[in-house]
Amino acid sequence: MLKKLRALADEYRSLEQSMQDLEVLADPKRIATAGKRMAELEPLLSLLKEYDRCQAALRSLEEVAGDPELKPLAEEEAREAQERLPQIEEAMRAFLTPKDPNDDRNVILEVRAGTGGEEAALFAAELLRMYLRYAQNQGWKTEILSKADAEGGGIKEAICRMEGVRAYGNLKYESGVHRVQRVPETESKGRIHTSAASVAILPEAEEVDLVIKPEDLRIDVFRSSGPGGQSVNTTDSAVRVTHLPTGLVVQCQDEKSQLKNKVRALNILRSRLFALEEERRAKERGELRSGQIGSGDRSEKIRTYNFPQDRVTDHRLGKNYSNLPGILEGDLPEIIADLVQRDQDEKIGSMKGST
Repeated sequence: MLKKLRALADEYRSLEQSMQDLEVLADPKRIATAGKRMAELEPLLSLLKEYDRCQAALRSLEEVAGDPELKPLAEEEAREAQERLPQIEEAMRAFLTPKDPNDDRNVILEVRAGTGGEEAALFAAELLRMYLRYAQNQGWKTEILSKADAEGGGIKEAICRMEGVRAYGNLKYESGVHRVQRVPETESKGRIHTSAASVAILPEAEEVDLVIKPEDLRIDVFRSSGPGGQSVNTTDSAVRVTHLPTGLVVQCQDEKSQLKNKVRALNILRSRLFALEEERRAKERGELRSGQIGSGDRSEKIRTYNFPQDRVTDHRLGKNYSNLPGILEGDLPEIIADLVQRDQDEKIGSMKGST
């Protein structure tokens, strides 16, 4: 492990040296890339320096073993070093855990009402609002790509694009089934109902990520339904794209322009295909295990929102959170931080097991 970490420290010093190169200084893109990588590696330098200091304290104890004046001080420093070393080593292992190359991508968020009828549709709308609020708090840009309203209120499904720093890295643990327990407004006897909605978080794919062959697509145009104004309802502006090899279907009708709806549909389709390919590769490498944090299993029940007890339970963490109204207003940082940390711990644990 140390050999790999010191190689990363050498990489930092090499990048630092390159920042004095006139050729690099003349290229803003190279400066940005080097600066970003140096920022990632900088904490490692402090850890290595502290590690070396602890090791020196342990060696010093051996060197002064016969000196009654220096030995007490050396013993105290060695004791502190011995306590600190496991923490340093744990932190250093984090630099060697595999990084998800998709963490910096933008996100395609899909929310769908599940079991529970009208109550599920209302809950799906609340989840969509929760993520939009969270994105707003993060300073991200958001755009609703497609939305189908339910007759009794709420939504049947919605697809949204989110653009921001580490959008996928922060939201990727939200994929799965979200469950709500509460007394619906229409319930006269005060009985608690359980409803569900599913969330899918996809890394946004670009055209360079994968090629979709035109012959693999069937594109249908039709008249939009529902509210939206005269031009939406009287022209064939809605677009349905079917990917024949996989059977994936994407439909967009929110825009008045057929071309815009087609571009949106292809963007969503590309991201779904990209996510499927990433999942296939991860399974081949044995990286996805049942119940693993970040496995992306959309059929897994991941969280319950219990209104009578003002409690949100994340089943993967086995942890409860209070302030349910605040969480539904987008106050997600604590839950997301816990999920990121748990995923990191799992990866470090698997590294230990393989060494």
